[in-house]
Amino acid sequence: MDIEINVNRLLLENENLKQTIVELQNQLLKYTNNDRHKRYYEKNKDRIKENAIKYIEKLKVENPDKLKEYRHKSYLKRKEVLMRNKEM
Repeated sequence: MDIEINVNRLLLENENLKQTIVELQNQLLKYTNNDRHKRYYEKNKDRIKENAIKYIEKLKVENPDKLKEYRHKSYLKRKEVLMRNKEM
């Protein structure tokens, strides 16, 4: 008897949590991947690229190991994409 009550209570709680997750995901969509982000990057493309170049130059001087790590991750990602494309 107690086990059935606990199972039912857990099932109800699980359903409530699933609904909450869906609601929160819908709220989050409002703040991510919308047209404002795209417009911002289109208008400020040059400034963003300059900042990225400055950051890389700063990394070369301050922390070359971090730069090496970034490049290695990029290489692994490219390799993964190539392997995925070959499989298709």
